[in-house]
Amino acid sequence: MNNEARFAAVAALIGLAGSRDYRDRADAGSGLARFAEVADARKTLLDLVLDTDDTFVTRTTAEALLRRQDSVGFAVVAAALDRADANHADWIHSAVLAVFEVFGRDRDAAVRECAPLTRDADDHVRNGANQLIEMLAEINPVLVPTEND
Repeated sequence: MNNEARFAAVAALIGLAGSRDYRDRADAGSGLARFAEVADARKTLLDLVLDTDDTFVTRTTAEALLRRQDSVGFAVVAAALDRADANHADWIHSAVLAVFEVFGRDRDAAVRECAPLTRDADDHVRNGANQLIEMLAEINPVLVPTEND
């Protein structure tokens, strides 16, 4: 996909994120998570994770970002986590569990990917990354890698 098409997709999803309907905002969060590396998408993603009207948007967007399993997605979730009230933090925690409670190797990879974020220049990312690592460390995955994996 060329950059023009990517920016058009991001612009359309940002527009959808402004909808009054929580389902539209949740869909926008899921879609925008695929474009989290685009600077214009990040602020909207942060706003969606901290959606003031419906925590379904929070959980859906956080899950989509976490499923990227990369530092870009983790950084947005970490920044949101540091800004979150207790209710939003609980829903972000639910998203972390949904994504990482099955495969130990995915949880371990997430911890490794988040470690550099604890030294990020942005205070919110740095503080949230520490919280995210704590959440990940508390998970007892269903499938744990063996030495042969």
